[in-house]
Amino acid sequence: MPRNSRKNQKSYTNVYHIILRSINQQEIFYDNTDRKKFLKYLRTTKEKYQYDLYAYVLMDNHIHLLLREKEDNLSKIIQSLAISYALYFNKKYNRIGHVFYNRFKSKYVENLLQLLNIIRYIHFNPEKAKVQDFSKFYWSSYQNYFQNDGIVDSVKILKMVEMDIEGFKNFHEEYRKMKNCETDDFEMENKNLNDETAIKRIKEKMNIDNLVSIQNFKTEKRDAIIAQIATIDGIGRRQLARILGLNERTIYRAIQKNKSYYK
Repeated sequence: MPRNSRKNQKSYTNVYHIILRSINQQEIFYDNTDRKKFLKYLRTTKEKYQYDLYAYVLMDNHIHLLLREKEDNLSKIIQSLAISYALYFNKKYNRIGHVFYNRFKSKYVENLLQLLNIIRYIHFNPEKAKVQDFSKFYWSSYQNYFQNDGIVDSVKILKMVEMDIEGFKNFHEEYRKMKNCETDDFEMENKNLNDETAIKRIKEKMNIDNLVSIQNFKTEKRDAIIAQIATIDGIGRRQLARILGLNERTIYRAIQKNKSYYK
């Protein structure tokens, strides 16, 4: 089956979630020197191609990147990065052949909520893989948001989503709480609407452009809005928690407190 051209998968935002996987799931970082070398190449390509970097994580056999290209050169960016590291890796470990799959995986990002959720997803990779607490894992961009060392364009992100660093931290912590909250009383999620359609319906109903901003509303206003949104056909409670970046328990309590919307 012929591969689809990446030109047919362009994002009007020019923001992409990239996954670079190793050949045969082999390790691509044997020590911290290897990881430092990859970050050096990441800085080099960033300077050369002038892209914005929003998040990254270096796992043992794959890498996640979230970036925004500026000159329609995504393939050049990733190829340059992969080739540079592969040459280093093969020379150091006296090997030949590919290190990464030739065709990297990319998915475009179309809105701020999706952007935030992907950043959080990337940062939680070490914890989901049971490697280390996400906030303590050194080889991701999470700490860059607090230290602002220049490799990640954290200031741009926080400004775009109208969030301070404490809100950014809480947004991540809420994800952990969502996994541990009680769900026995929750309805089964309705699969009729995908996230993209659900987000569109919510914006139309509530006349709100930035759904993430709902987190910052005062409790009474926030809960009333949540209850109204929950009346939209085809949107499940778990899905709503994911879309709004809130704890499932918060969604449940808001709905229970505002049952009048269901009359």
